[in-house]
Amino acid sequence: MRNLSKVTALAILMSMSGVVLTAPVLAAPDLAKIEERKKAKTKIMGERVGKKVIKAFDLYNEDDIDGAIALLNELDPSDEFDKATVDRYLGSMYAQKEQYKTAIKYMKDAVAPDILNFADQAQGLKTLGDMYAGTEQYVEAKKAYAAWMDFTGEQDPKVYTRIAQANYELKLFKEVLPAANKAISLEKEPTKAPYQLKLAAYFELKQYKNMVEVAEEIVRVWPTDEKAWVGLGKYYLQTEDYKKGLATMEVAYKNGYFENEVEYRVLSNFYSLNDIPFKAAVVLEKAINEQKVKRTKQNISAVASNYHRAKEIEKAAKYYEEAAKFDDDAELYRKAGSLLLQSQNYNAAVVRLNKALELGSDKKGTIYSDLAEAYYYQEKYKQAYNAITKAMDDPRTRKFAKGWSSYIKDKAARNGVKI
Repeated sequence: MRNLSKVTALAILMSMSGVVLTAPVLAAPDLAKIEERKKAKTKIMGERVGKKVIKAFDLYNEDDIDGAIALLNELDPSDEFDKATVDRYLGSMYAQKEQYKTAIKYMKDAVAPDILNFADQAQGLKTLGDMYAGTEQYVEAKKAYAAWMDFTGEQDPKVYTRIAQANYELKLFKEVLPAANKAISLEKEPTKAPYQLKLAAYFELKQYKNMVEVAEEIVRVWPTDEKAWVGLGKYYLQTEDYKKGLATMEVAYKNGYFENEVEYRVLSNFYSLNDIPFKAAVVLEKAINEQKVKRTKQNISAVASNYHRAKEIEKAAKYYEEAAKFDDDAELYRKAGSLLLQSQNYNAAVVRLNKALELGSDKKGTIYSDLAEAYYYQEKYKQAYNAITKAMDDPRTRKFAKGWSSYIKDKAARNGVKI
């Protein structure tokens, strides 16, 4: 259950403005009747009931809410207005004690006969809506808010925001949108809640382009909101707008808005998706070294892959090997060995390639071909020939290996090495 706000004065308690609520409400106020109600003569409680209510308020003001409730419960007014007024006070006091079921019962009884003074009836209806919302009774809350709008003829952006929230909780995602839009149109100063509700609704509806438009509007309205920039950058992934996503995440990164490792990875991904692999690697590498991103196999592999795409061969080989060590990944050792071969670091290449074989790689033909090349350039012709012969056992490298085997054998012969 969501707790309603405690207050230090009953009047503040009864205004209860902090709960978020329900669905689209079709209010149909009778303006003439509203004006008539407003102009009606103010009613007052009978003397007997009024005296006890004053005593109850004295106890309340002394922080003796239980005593105040007990005194009010002793009353059994015969007058309908007196009873409604007492019920209204009891409903508010029970709400302050977080006894919401009882509070709702009394507040319903208070507003049901529609006999309270205009302001009290209006506040009672809205408070009832808030209490229903606070106890997650969203359908009933919508009814109470609709009744409040019909009774007063007023349109409150906070109420429409609560209506949008209630629709969201009820999974009426399409109905979130008109209520949230109405709240936004009525606000003198914008608040984030209705925008956030629109974002959430569009996400649930898988309307990602609309979601991005709302996120862009949030950034325009609150340009210094750090989370808004980061959120917008992430949303661009959903619409595959990688250029805007990169530009947005760069702004967030340069201004220090990142709070978790996902954001660094998203920026790295945007660089990669925009064919800037070097920056993709550098950003992630730096974040890992600064312990802002965990040093996991996945993250290290991403650094390796992007350095590989950027043709930073030695760096890529280094990170492939580091990633391989997490769980003895034969394929990553093979990649490390292959890149070390490209960088003419033949001894190191042989070590990594043999490690891949030892771990049971299923790309034996490719590994033996690379080993043959590494041995060949070290003028280890016997080892080279043995390796290329084994490469012929793999159908995927057989043709290549046959050509190489003759070449290696001839080269060995010219250098006085008998194979």
